[in-house]
Amino acid sequence: MTCCEGWTSCNGFGLLVLLLLGVILNAIPLVMNLLEQDQFFQNPISCFEGWFPGIIGAGLMRGGANRSSWSAKGALCCLSNQNRQFMFLSSLFSVITILGAVYCMVVSLQALSEGPLVCSLPANSSAQCEFSFKNLTNIHPESFTLQWFYNNSCLLPVLNNPTFSDTTSQHTVIHFSVFLGLLLVGILEVLFGLSQIVIGFLGCLCGVSKRNRAV
Repeated sequence: MTCCEGWTSCNGFGLLVLLLLGVILNAIPLVMNLLEQDQFFQNPISCFEGWFPGIIGAGLMRGGANRSSWSAKGALCCLSNQNRQFMFLSSLFSVITILGAVYCMVVSLQALSEGPLVCSLPANSSAQCEFSFKNLTNIHPESFTLQWFYNNSCLLPVLNNPTFSDTTSQHTVIHFSVFLGLLLVGILEVLFGLSQIVIGFLGCLCGVSKRNRAV
C-alpha cells in the first residue's frame, strides 16, 4: 500500500498516551499541594506547574492532531477523499502539536534550571511566583547545572526541623521527576508531530493504494 493511514493511527495512539502522561505529570505537584495545604497554589512546589506545561502544552494543544489522526483511520481510508482531507488536516494540526510540545519543553527546562521554590526563595509561597513570559527567556547554559538536586544544602534558613527537611527533600524529588518527565514528553511529541507532518502529506498525495485500485 502507498497509503499511510496505519502510521497515522499509530501516531494518534502515541500522542494520546503522551497527552494523558503530560496531564498526569502536571497534576502531580498540584495534587500534592492540595493534599498538603488544602488549597491550590498556597505553598506550591514550584512556580512552573502553574504554567500548565503538561495540561496546556502537552495536552490541549494537540487535541486536534489526535482527533484528525483517529479520523484518518479506517479500512476505506485510501478510497475516501474525505479521509485524504483528514490526513492533510492531521499534518496541519501537528504543527500546533509541535508548538505545544516546544512550550512544554521550554517551561520544563526553565523549571529544571531554577529548581523547586524552596531552593531559590526565602518563602515557599505563591506570592513569590512571577508568571511572565520574560521568565522563560532567562535560561543560560551555565545556569543549567542541577546543583539544587545534587546539593544537600537546598534548605531554608529556618529552625532545624526534621519534618521540614523531609518535606524539602520530597519537593525536590517531585520537582525533578515531574519536569524531567514533561521534558521527555515534549521531545517525544515533537518527534511524533514531525513524523505526522511527513506521513500526513504523503497520505494526502498518494491517494488510492495499488491494492484497492486493483479491486
